[in-house]
Amino acid sequence: MNIDWIHFTPGSSLAGGLIIGAAAAGFVLLNGRIAGISGILGGLLRPARGDIGWRLAFLLGLVGAPLAYALAAAPPAAIVEADGLTLVAAGLLVGVGTRYGAGCTSGHGVCGISRLSPRSLVATAAFMLAGFATVFLARHLFT
Repeated sequence: MNIDWIHFTPGSSLAGGLIIGAAAAGFVLLNGRIAGISGILGGLLRPARGDIGWRLAFLLGLVGAPLAYALAAAPPAAIVEADGLTLVAAGLLVGVGTRYGAGCTSGHGVCGISRLSPRSLVATAAFMLAGFATVFLARHLFT
């Protein structure tokens, strides 16, 4: 295994993790809700009365924060090494997995594990193992 020391940023990564953790903790403490993106978005697809405003604000913040950052500094270059069909297939598989897993990485991995939810521990282990297997297969069998 090689580490890309030039792009290794433990300080920025730690700061980002702390900010995400603080935001998720604040969200559950102040609103009594889990900051799972799939659940928040799903709630907009079948809205309940009085439930739309905070969901829209949350999602607009997810989109608006990188846009605001781009006004202050040059965003990092995104390099996607996949064709359009692969990206569509990957997106559909993530969506299906999110439905079968009753939540996404943010809901299970950030919020569920912090609450020691057994279901979230199993779900997080499952999608991490699936990710490891996918990377292994893509790098060693399909190249």
